[in-house]
Formats: sequence, structure tokens, C-alpha cells
Amino acid sequence: MSDQDGTPENRLRKELPEERPATAPEAAASRKDEKPGLTGRQRLVQGLWPPRVTRAQLIVAVLLFGLGFGLAVQVASNSDGDSALRGARQEDLVRILDELDDRTQRLEDEKQGLENQRDELENSSDQAEEARKQTLEKERQLGILAGTVAAQGPGITMTIEDTKGTVEADMLLDTIQELRAAGAEAIQVNGVRVVAGTYLTDSGNSVSVDGNKINAPYRFKVIGKPQDLEPALNIPGGVVQTLEKEQATVTVERSTKIVVDALRAAKQPDYARSSSR
Repeated sequence: MSDQDGTPENRLRKELPEERPATAPEAAASRKDEKPGLTGRQRLVQGLWPPRVTRAQLIVAVLLFGLGFGLAVQVASNSDGDSALRGARQEDLVRILDELDDRTQRLEDEKQGLENQRDELENSSDQAEEARKQTLEKERQLGILAGTVAAQGPGITMTIEDTKGTVEADMLLDTIQELRAAGAEAIQVNGVRVVAGTYLTDSGNSVSVDGNKINAPYRFKVIGKPQDLEPALNIPGGVVQTLEKEQATVTVERSTKIVVDALRAAKQPDYARSSSR
């Protein structure tokens, strides 16, 4: 026995502890984390919960919550308004419709009033523009009569050749008067504009028009209707015959464009004043 006990094999057995079966508590502790008997879906749920939430995911979740809350409030308010109208009495509905009709009518009245104001302003502008045009036209016409502006139009050119020096101022004045009576609107004699206050005087063998000495030949530029001006000068005993008796030569030419460009300075009256207020 002593030899058998002294063999190495026996010594090794003595040194190693004897094998013991695991007790129930230890086996339960070793299998605590394994949770035997779980299905695949249960293990997937166990891996996803509790969730691991990042900061970005949390912000997105808050924004989505706020958006959903706003939509819910809007839908609720609309539903409240619709439900309020659905639940209103007939008298209330009639009153609401009347108020809407009144408001619509007031808006229509305001619109019509604004349109009327716009039309009045447009008409006023048109009237003011028309008045301005008429004023300018009247000013132009008065300027032609006063000799302060140039004029052009159809008319005649009359030339008096006086080689004998027999034509006097009163003969030229009769010519001007005859032309005016025939409808002359603008007259110019040798570069001098004839106006309402024009006067003619003899000056030796010449004639002065408003103090401006002119010499023969005397050339009249006259604006008016040629069909009336020429016959008025050639009537029996008229201007042409009178001048021809004085051995003067008279020629009359019609034209579709006569330019009267001699001007007179505007004279301020000494005593007369406008009576308009």
C-alpha cells in the first residue's frame, strides 16, 4: 500500500481537489444572462430597448412634436368654428348673414366712391389740359394779331413798282385797309409788321411805316384766303386801278405758304388794365 501510495499518479490525485457537481444556485447564476427559451423577436426587442438616443435625434423629435401639436390646434380650432356654426340657432345664422351682407355693401359703396373720385380726378386733369391748350392757342392767336410772333399760311404777295415816285402813304394805307376788310390776318410791308396801331406817313419820295422808312418797290406779304384777297384788290375802282392811274405797276401772286416773320416788341399799356378778377 505504501508503494502504491507513493507512485506519482497517487500523489497527483492527492494534490488535485476532488470534483464536485455544481450546486443549483451557481448554475442559475451562470445562466442568468442567457435567458434560455427566448424567441428571435424577443431577443431583437431586448437589443433595441432601452434605446440609445443621440442629441440630433432628440432635436428632430422635439420639432416633429411641435409641428404635430400646431396642426392639431389648427384642426381643433377649425372644427370648433364649424361646430359652432352647425350648432347655432337659425336666428343667429340669419344675423350673421345680414352682417356679412352689410359689410359687403359697405365695401361696395367704398369701392364705388373711390372709382368716382378717380373719374373726377381724371376729368379734372383732362379739363385742365384742355384749358391749357386753349390758353396757348389763344395766346398764339393774339400774338399773331399783335405782331409778337411769326406766322405762316396761305395768302398773296403784292408788289408795287413806283418808278415815278407818285405813290403816297395814303395809297398804301388804303391798300392795308382793303386787305383787312378782305380777311387778312397778318400783313408785312418791306420788313415792317403791320398791326392795329400802324400808321403811315410820307417821307420825301418815300413812305414811313410806324417811323420806319421804306422805299419802292413796296412788297406786301399777306396771310389770308387768296380767293378773297386778290379779288378785293382788283375790284373796279379799287386799289389796283387807283395805283395804276398813278403810273405804278401792281402784281399779285397767290401762294399756299406765306411767311410773315417781322416782329413787333410787346408794348405794355400805360393806362389800360385787365378788368378780369
